[in-house]
Order: sequence, then C-alpha cells, then structure tokens
Amino acid sequence: MRKIIIAICILLASRAAMAQQELAFPFQGGNKVMGKFFKDSLMVTPEIIKKRATGTAVFKFTADEKGSIKKIIIYYADDYVLTIPIIEALKRSNHKWIIPDKEKVHDFILPFSINFIPPPTGADKVEKEAYDYYVKRKPIMSFDQVPLDMATLLPTVTINYSLK
Repeated sequence: MRKIIIAICILLASRAAMAQQELAFPFQGGNKVMGKFFKDSLMVTPEIIKKRATGTAVFKFTADEKGSIKKIIIYYADDYVLTIPIIEALKRSNHKWIIPDKEKVHDFILPFSINFIPPPTGADKVEKEAYDYYVKRKPIMSFDQVPLDMATLLPTVTINYSLK
C-alpha cells in the first residue's frame, strides 16, 4: 500500500511539473526580434510628423496555425492617424506568429506607443504644436464591454520618430 501511495505522489508531482512548461514567445525570434521588426516595419507617415502626433494604440489580433493574421481590432487609440501605420505593420507580420499547441487560432493584444524625439532647438514651437494636436485629437475607444477571451498580452512596442 505504501509503495502505491508513493507511486501516485510521484506521478502527480511529475504531471504538475509538465503543466508548468513555459510557452515560447509568440513571435518568431523572440521579444527583441519582434520589437526590431515593428521598429523597422512601422513607417511613420508625414501626417503624423506634421501633426506632431504622439500617443498609445492597443490592438487585438487573431493569428492562425500558419501564423497568419485573420482579424485586427482596435481596442483603443489616442487618434486615428496613429492606427494607419500600425495596421500596415501588423499586416507585414503575417506568418511570423506562433500560437500555442492544440489551438487553431489565438488572440494577441499588442500595445504601441508612438512619440517624437524633441529637437534640440525650437522647443517652444514644438510644444505648442504638440499641445494643439493633443487638444484636437479624436481618440478611438470602446463604450461597451470588450471580451478578451484567452488573449495573450504582448510587451508594448515603442516607436520614437524624428521631426525632420
């Protein structure tokens, strides 16, 4: 009887150890590669530069077994102008996503932060332009519940652009 109890305890302990396996990062190459990919792929538009646009945008997208993006949803964005290059960069990331085993599709939540690098001179003018943008921006936000399902929150991608 004692041997049976010990065998059951060992079996349960080994099963618990297997349940704690770490998931691979869901972008091929890992976190640093994903950050570099989006910094290289996200093209800041002239409109963003002209408006001195800064802010945050949070996207949810669904990837399938092949790593293709099937659906993109904007959860929040400080302004519409920020979303256009992000959506294009997300489309370029097709076939780079890795979903957990035994799933046909998986949802990811990916926040972006876009900011400009302040110039060394003319700071007063840039501050006024940035304030004007902030006052006139039109955020995209949800006014109803947002189901998150079994989504994976990814680290924020930070994009800094030059005003030149």
